[in-house]
Amino acid sequence: MAAKPEDGTSGIPTLWTRPQRPRREQPALSREQIVTEALALLDSDGIEALSMRKLGARLNAGATSLYTHVANKEELLALAVDQVFAELPLPETTATPGDDPKVWRTAVEGCAEGVRAVILRHPWMVSVIGDVGMVYFGPSWMRLSEAFLTLLETSGLDLADANEAMGVVIGYTIGAATVEAAWLSALAKRGREEQEWMEQLLPAVVEATKEHPRLHRLYTTQVDQEIAAGRDTAFLSGVRLILDGIEASWAARSADRTGRA
Repeated sequence: MAAKPEDGTSGIPTLWTRPQRPRREQPALSREQIVTEALALLDSDGIEALSMRKLGARLNAGATSLYTHVANKEELLALAVDQVFAELPLPETTATPGDDPKVWRTAVEGCAEGVRAVILRHPWMVSVIGDVGMVYFGPSWMRLSEAFLTLLETSGLDLADANEAMGVVIGYTIGAATVEAAWLSALAKRGREEQEWMEQLLPAVVEATKEHPRLHRLYTTQVDQEIAAGRDTAFLSGVRLILDGIEASWAARSADRTGRA
């Protein structure tokens, strides 16, 4: 039989509960300093540039000093992602079940836009957000999830349905933001401006779609002149479609319950 971890937990990552160890070097490093410097490196040079050795050099410390505070690079990335999520204001609403749905819907839209915004500000996150399981045990993500569930319950959903709805909204948000961040990062690596590049590319796309009437009609009539604004509009439209579905599903379930009563 496997021995229990010394900290008394079930063995699920202890990063968030493990106490920080004091150091004797002067000035002493802290976990916060390490994560802040890692974020600066990730934002400036990307995830490929992050290594414990390079980070130690930036902090004027050996890589072994960093391992006093974080066990490995994966833990460091989890801490960095959680610090990014700490930038998000928690969704708030004074709505109660039965109030105008515009109140809670507007708050959900704002929360989704906030998550998208932090991913676009820190595009390196797209490489790790789906892989680092510890992210979802982090205090910042936990606070956000708790606030999101509270908000969705004001729409009339019970906790299980609110959790399902949150998963759909957040899943869409992370997926859409990941695609956008990858696109913007690729443009940045090539030294291209988004608007200029799309204006150069669009005529070729229009020509290529001539044998596909629906695509051709889309690219000749539905493409926004302002590309960045078009991405914002498309994202919010997607969130609103999801919320329409949540409302319709909840109304149908409520009607079904009433009919069986």
